[in-house]
Amino acid sequence: MIRGSCLCGDVVWEASGGLDRMSHCHCSMCRKVHGAAFATYGAADGFRAVRGAEGIRRYESSPGAFRTFCGRCGSVAPAEAGEGRVFMPVGALDGDLGARPLAHMFVASKAPWHEITDELPRFEETPPGYDPPEIPPRPDVPAEPGELRGSCLCGGVAYAARGIDRLVNCHCSRCRKARSAAHATNGFVPTDRFRWIRGSELLEAYKVPEAQRFTHTFCGVCGSSMPRVFEARVVIPAGGLDDDPGLREQLHIFVGSKADWYEISDALPQFEEYPPGS
Repeated sequence: MIRGSCLCGDVVWEASGGLDRMSHCHCSMCRKVHGAAFATYGAADGFRAVRGAEGIRRYESSPGAFRTFCGRCGSVAPAEAGEGRVFMPVGALDGDLGARPLAHMFVASKAPWHEITDELPRFEETPPGYDPPEIPPRPDVPAEPGELRGSCLCGGVAYAARGIDRLVNCHCSRCRKARSAAHATNGFVPTDRFRWIRGSELLEAYKVPEAQRFTHTFCGVCGSSMPRVFEARVVIPAGGLDDDPGLREQLHIFVGSKADWYEISDALPQFEEYPPGS
């Protein structure tokens, strides 16, 4: 039995069939929605919503294809795959799944700041036998010279930052649930170098009650992970960036909470929790 849930716990689901076709997807739509370097999905049979189905929102990301997410916390939820199957966002699943990723797909759309370092097969778009989705044109995001642009999948929310100071991969269980991905990649910038271009009224946020400050901010229309603005700094989900920030991932944190099914294959520094001095 495979079981999964969202960050707030309102939405819970399970599947009686095994997980197959487990792959990392680097397409621009997955990166936008998850706010991560890539999304990891697997197909399953015997799907059942245990609770919270009424709280799931849907966004039609391409004709006939819907992205689903919890309306309270923004975590990505399973999506219909046809013929009674569902595609499950593996980052939201619980426990060791007994399966491992088989390939990378849409590597032609890979984020410029992310390097693939494992030995899994790679496909420019989809593997043989898959039908690639139609990716509709995206709304333009205006920005001033020297600004990096970012936006949600539907284009309703857009923002700009004057440079990003660092990129950090976080493997904590909250980041994995919130982004429904193997890990979050967060960019950090001082608040005075960040601005909303449009759509801030569309933002919704969920704070984990027992956490000191962990809050997931998302677009209420499409569910894309969005920047979280604090008094002194802004945390930006790097998957939402439209431009190359000019730097690459620099370290892994909370690897003590890493997903069992994901292997870190690069040579970046790793820390069980926060780095010393953080």
